[in-house]
Formats: sequence, C-alpha cells, structure tokens
Amino acid sequence: MLLGLRIRDFIIVDRLELLFQHGFTVLTGETGAGKSILIDALSLVLGEKAEPGMVRSGAEKAEIEAEFDLLNLPAVNDWLQQQELDGEEVLLLRRTVDVNGRTRAFINGRSATAQQLKEVGEFLIDIHGQHAHQSLLRLDAQRQLLDAYAGQSEVARQVRQAYSAWMALLKARRDYEANAAAYAAEREQLQWQINELQALECTPDSWSEWQAEHARLSHAASLIEGSQQLLALLAEDDSNCLSMLGAAQHKLAELAGYDGALREYVDMLASADILLREAAQGLRRYGQRVDLDPSRLQEIDHKLQAAYSAARKYRVMPESLAELLQQKQQRLLQLGAGGNSGDLLAQEQSAENHYLLLARQLSAARQRAAQELSQKISQEMHALAMSSGRVVVQLNTADPSHNGLEQVEFLVSANQGMEPRPLHKVASGGELSRISLALQVTVSQVASVPVLVFDEVDVGIGGGVAEVVGKMLRRLGEYYQVLCVTHLPQVASRGNQHWRVAKQEQGGQTRSRIEQLDMPQRVEEIARMLGGLDITETTRKHAAEMLTA
Repeated sequence: MLLGLRIRDFIIVDRLELLFQHGFTVLTGETGAGKSILIDALSLVLGEKAEPGMVRSGAEKAEIEAEFDLLNLPAVNDWLQQQELDGEEVLLLRRTVDVNGRTRAFINGRSATAQQLKEVGEFLIDIHGQHAHQSLLRLDAQRQLLDAYAGQSEVARQVRQAYSAWMALLKARRDYEANAAAYAAEREQLQWQINELQALECTPDSWSEWQAEHARLSHAASLIEGSQQLLALLAEDDSNCLSMLGAAQHKLAELAGYDGALREYVDMLASADILLREAAQGLRRYGQRVDLDPSRLQEIDHKLQAAYSAARKYRVMPESLAELLQQKQQRLLQLGAGGNSGDLLAQEQSAENHYLLLARQLSAARQRAAQELSQKISQEMHALAMSSGRVVVQLNTADPSHNGLEQVEFLVSANQGMEPRPLHKVASGGELSRISLALQVTVSQVASVPVLVFDEVDVGIGGGVAEVVGKMLRRLGEYYQVLCVTHLPQVASRGNQHWRVAKQEQGGQTRSRIEQLDMPQRVEEIARMLGGLDITETTRKHAAEMLTA
C-alpha cells in the first residue's frame, strides 16, 4: 500500500506531507483548489512526462517522494532485485523537476530512469482519470482493457513480439528472393576482391614493417661501412676510445688515492667503460648480421608497390588494407548467413507457427473473458440507473496482426430494444461517463495492484446514481487502498477517510494545502458540497445523516 507522499514546490504546493491509510479515502475541495494536484504528483513520481510549469513559481525545482509498503508484493521485490534496486521492507520513489524541465529519478536512494519508475509503478498503482471515458472510445484501449481483465496482458505482449519476428523473417525471405541475382553478383565480386587482398599478405602491422625493412635493405652498404668505422673508433684503432678511457681510469684512480672526493668519478668512468664495451660488442655483431640482399630488397619493393597500387584502387591508405580485407570478409559472411530461399522459408514458417500458437491461446482467453466482462459491466450499468443498458464485448475475426487474430470492440445498447452499436455512435456524454465508471470498477475488481486512484470519474453523474457510485468505491476499499477525487457529496460521504483541499493567499502567492477532516469538519464539508456558501442547520443535518447512513 501507499504509506506516504511528500510534495515540495510542485505547482501551487510549497510543502506537503500526507500519510495514507487502508480503505476508501476521498479528496474534496472547491473548484480550482488543486484537488488533482495530488494525482499529478503521483503520476510524476510514477514516471509520467514532466513539464517545466510543474515547478512552483519562484522555486528552483519540484520534488515528489512516495513511500510504499512491500508486504505481500513479491513481484515488486523480484523486479527490484533484478534491477539491483532492492532495499528494506519499504519502497521509496523520488522524482525532481527543475525549472528547465530536466528531471532526475531515484528508487530506494539510487539513481534510476523515468522508465524504471513507470515499470515499478505498474505493480503499485492504477490511476483512472476523469477523461478515461475518452480513451474508452479507442479500439486499442478496449482491447487492452479486455486483455487486462482476462489476465492476458503478458500473452498479448508475447503475441506482438512473435508477430514482429514473423514479419521480419517474411521480409528477409522476400528480399532475398527479389535480390537473389544481385546478391550472387555481389558475392562473386567480394570473393575476387578478397582473393586479391589476401595475395598482398597484408596484416595490421605489415605496412610499417615493410617500410622499415625496405629502408634497412636500401642502405645496407652504408650501414655496414658506418658500423665498421664506429667499431674501429671505439675499440680497434690505435687510439681508440676504450684505450683512452682506460688511461683516464688509471690516472683518476691514482689521484683518488690522494683525495677520496674523486672516488665517485672513478665509478662513473668504470660505468662508461662497461657501456662502451657493450656498444662495441653490439656493433661487431650488427656488422656480422647486416648483409647486402638485393633479391630481398626487390621482393620488399614489389610488396610496397603492390600495396600502393591496391590502396589507390580501393581508395584507402596502404596501412588500411588489412582492415578493408576484414570488412569484405564480414560482408561475405553476412550474405552467406542469409542462407537460401528454402532455409529462410523454413525459419519463416516456424515463426508463423509460434505466432499462431500464442495468438490462438490469446483468442481462447479473450472469448471466455468477453462474455463474462459483458455481463459484469451490464450489471454495474444497471446499478448506475441504466436499467435497460447492456454492453457486448464483441470479437471480430481479422487478419493476423500485432494484436492477434481478432479485433476487439465494445458495443453498447443504452435502451431496451436497441441493437448494440459502437460506443462512439450511441453513448451521450453522461451515459459514456457511467459506462466508463462501470467498466473501471469491474476491471478494478480483478486488479493486481494494491492502490486504485479515481480522479473525478463521477463527472456528469448525480442524485441516486452518485450514491451508488459512492457505495461501489466503498466496496472496492474493502479489498484495495482506494483514493478518489470527487465533487459529489454522495461519494464523499462514503469515504473511510476524508481530506479537504483549500487555497490560501500567502505573500502575494497562491498556496494549496490539504488537511484530514474529523467528523465535525466532514459534516461542514459535506454541507458545503450540498448547499454552497449559505449553509443552514438543515443542510448540516442532512450532511450528518449522509455520513452515518
């Protein structure tokens, strides 16, 4: 259940903290007082789109925080664990909106996305808006409502996925068949190009290696001659560096015997001697290893020229030839992965069979639920002063689609003797409101969420019908936590708890506040809803009777 809601700097609310209880809670107030702000705040913290205008004038950001009890909600706990957002025995959702419309979302204190808020919110709250009857006119909304009642929302999602997979394979097969000749020509060309590039023996490092080897072979004579000259200078001439260094070492060692401060320089010359000897040995080995190899030079030169030529042909840099070869090999694999027409047809038929299996399962469930839902909605309509009214949930066979094998349509007959017709053709505004309410109450009775919110769904209803609506919602409150924004005293009087919304001027700005009413205050509020500004004792007596009925 919903435990608490904290609102800060949201529209015309500066600070507000509400604690919720079980049962049926009503929210009333004068027109424009901000009754629906509570619903808007809940919608925002459950992932709905944010707007810059939601931030209270003069504030930098709005903040909404909702706390839920997770007792008997294993599906929520499982989802939180999967998302690595699990916490304690309560769930804390938070959403902020700045003046530029930028939002941040948090679940149990950890950063989250608006989509994650929406996903977890589907386990927690079902909001029935005052304009729900408008969406009821859409066939897709009617279908979704039937699937929800039948407990088939997940199967319906699987049907949509299966249809998409089937259509993707159908398109792949048709594309293959339409372009088979072009694909064959492309494969032939690719294979020729791959063979040509492979003949170059290019690797990601070969270009730089060939260049280095070509430079070495081209200057082999200079390298041999130069290394020999250096070797002679270091170690083989009469006055070579090593002999001169040895003499210097001997002299410095003699002087260091007179002054120990020179000892560190003796060590330096010893290190230099080691390095010079290593250099001489290295040059000697290098001179033995370097050889004139005209044939190898010619071979490397040919490789470089071939690479240059291929690079110009394919309009790439020579060092990119290896990458180009990989790309063409990958494209050839892709064309090959398309298989042949027979393979694709088999895959397509398998996907079609999978879709039909799920779609027929969904159709059977829809058939069973349609009859039951029709009866229950009709019963609720009778209670709402539409004694001759009935709803027929009709399933019309259709071509396979994302939505299954049939089109769902709600037909209504408002009066006896009338054939049921589509909602948008027969229902007046008031009738549509009552039909919508009857439908919402019916569907809510099988809701899996613990919290049901009704935002002025009683618009266009009055008198005895309004009393029936109040009883309906009170009955739902025995099984769910129900919150209803209402302007009808007949509905408000049925609440287990009663909150009142009021506006007040403060510092030149309008503020909205909510307070929980005790029994005397409820009497006054119901009397106001009954009698307007001039409240008489008779009105108060009537209000008291409604609350105790």
